[in-house]
Amino acid sequence: MSPPYERLAAWRFCHELALRSREFTKGWSKEDSWLGSQIRRAAFSAAANMVEGSTKRGPREFRRYLDISLGSLAELEYAFRFACDAKIESDLPWDDIRTLRNRAHGTTRLLYNTISDKVRQGEAK
Repeated sequence: MSPPYERLAAWRFCHELALRSREFTKGWSKEDSWLGSQIRRAAFSAAANMVEGSTKRGPREFRRYLDISLGSLAELEYAFRFACDAKIESDLPWDDIRTLRNRAHGTTRLLYNTISDKVRQGEAK
């Protein structure tokens, strides 16, 4: 039986983003390796925080971890913009990694909103 987080579309997109971010930054120069490392950490953090949050008790805690995941995805948005504007080259297309980041962000935001609704409903009882 697979872990419950694997059923989450948001996690699947974040996991794919973490894997693709590793590929995306693989051949970067030593001068740009600091940014590649930051990108890989932020992408991993988005997926890992979702996994950790899904094991916590109740929706309020899960929502907190999803908020951290969203922060990591926002950090990635800027990192990709910086890398593109700084003309750092990659073997993979910029549009592909940005599209994947946007998809991961959108599904994570939807999950966050759904969990937030559950939190509000619990507070209203």
